[in-house]
This record gives sequence, structure tokens and C-alpha cells, in this order.
Amino acid sequence: MPVSLVEKSARYRALHTTDVFVAGGCWDAGSARLMAHAGMPCLETSSAGVMFARGLPDGDGLATREIMLENAREVAAAVDLPVTADLENGWAATPEGVAETVRLAGTTGIVGGSIEDTTGDRAAPIHPLEVAVDRLRAAVEAARALPFDFALTARADQYMHGRGDLAEVIRRAQAFQAAGADMILTPGIADPEDIASLCRSVDIPVAMIVGLADSCSSLEEFGRLGVRRVIVGSGFARVAMSGVLAAAREAAGQGTFGFTKGLMPFGVLNDLFRRFAG
Repeated sequence: MPVSLVEKSARYRALHTTDVFVAGGCWDAGSARLMAHAGMPCLETSSAGVMFARGLPDGDGLATREIMLENAREVAAAVDLPVTADLENGWAATPEGVAETVRLAGTTGIVGGSIEDTTGDRAAPIHPLEVAVDRLRAAVEAARALPFDFALTARADQYMHGRGDLAEVIRRAQAFQAAGADMILTPGIADPEDIASLCRSVDIPVAMIVGLADSCSSLEEFGRLGVRRVIVGSGFARVAMSGVLAAAREAAGQGTFGFTKGLMPFGVLNDLFRRFAG
């Protein structure tokens, strides 16, 4: 029997109440099913992974709401795991627009999503705090109006834009908690003491993304610092892209096919997907 959306959302919430866990960063139905097969407890869509698979860059305004929500719908339908989505900055300049994004996201089968405090303008990439809070509050209201428990993660993206001010990140995290965010995500923080300080500063779960900066090397280490969710983000997509590029360079540049050694046999991979399809 398919797992209901209510069951998935309850499972996702419960994950944050036990030990630290890892969330697989997927970019399509195939990668989602591979991660489910590997034992991931939940999945998160990666905007970078989605765009790289389309031969496009991430962060240039090309990842539209339509592309990302349709991708989220396909991923959520492919697995019985809880799926959350990278909703970027809500693809809107106004609180009303961000709320509409959350309402639309609630129809895709995902159980949550993240909203950034970014503007999309490289000259002034971060919203003033009061604007960011207004946008988040509108997102929270839209999430609470959905017929299931949609978990909203608020992102404080200062470190992603070269603004490594821990005090400001903590100030934003606390304001986002007060506005109703269910979780906090602060990509790019690397120093373990800074991560621990952030986790102590709020009473809601804190998530971290691996692969953006040299940081903790294990779930255990993140857990000791107070992190509840570790997100792979674009990491798995970059593993796949790196492997394809290396193999293509070997074949085109050297005329050899050593990359075929050690691959999962075609039949094994085909049977794995056949089980999901069946």
C-alpha cells in the first residue's frame, strides 16, 4: 500500500526527534529511487542537481518555480520516503508570492521545503531582516493552512554569499524561529564551534549541508554539535557528474574504456528499477 502524505510528514517530523540523520540530495526519480534503495530515511531535492541535469547553471535565476515543483512532484511520486524540496527564495519578491509558492508546493506530494532569505540580486543578495521575516511569516501561514503537516525550513544564507557573520546568522535564526519556522538551515558554516553556537541559539532543529565547506566528516560529529539533519545537497549529483566527465574524457581523450570496470552490472541496475516500477 502506498504511504500517505500524512504518514510521510509524521515520519519526517519524527526523524528530527531522535538522533542526527542524513537526507539524500536527489535530482530526479531515478536518483531518488537509488537513494531509497541505499537506505536513506528521507530525500531532499537539489536545485543544483536539477539544473545540472538540464545542462544549466544553478543560482542564475534559471531554476523556475515550474521546473522545480514539477521535479518535486516526480520525485515524491517515485518513492515512499518523505521528500522535501529546495524552494529557493520562493521565486517571488513579495510575501504573497512566497505564500503562493508554499501553497503550490503543498500539492506536489512533498512534506516540506526550505525558503532562503536571498533576493536573487548579486549586488544585494540578502534581504533585510525585517523583509526576510515578513516573507517567512507568510510562508508559515500558507504551510499551516495545508491539510497536512508541511515542515518549513528557514535558510539564513549569509555564509553562501561571503558574509561570514555568525552573530547575524544567529540573529536571523532566532527571528525565523519566532516567525514560526520549523527548522533552520545555514549553508556554508564550517567551524565546529560556530555550528554548536548556532544550534544552542535556537529551540528548533538545525540542518547543515555537507560539501559546501570543509566541516564535520561524520554524522556522529555533527550530532555532537547539536545538528539534527545533515543534507547531502548537490553532493550526489556532483559525484554522478564527476564520474561521467571522467569517463567521457578517458574515452574521448585516451581511447580507452577503463571506466567500465567495477560498474554495477546492467542487469542488476535494471532489476533494481524494475522492482520499483512493479
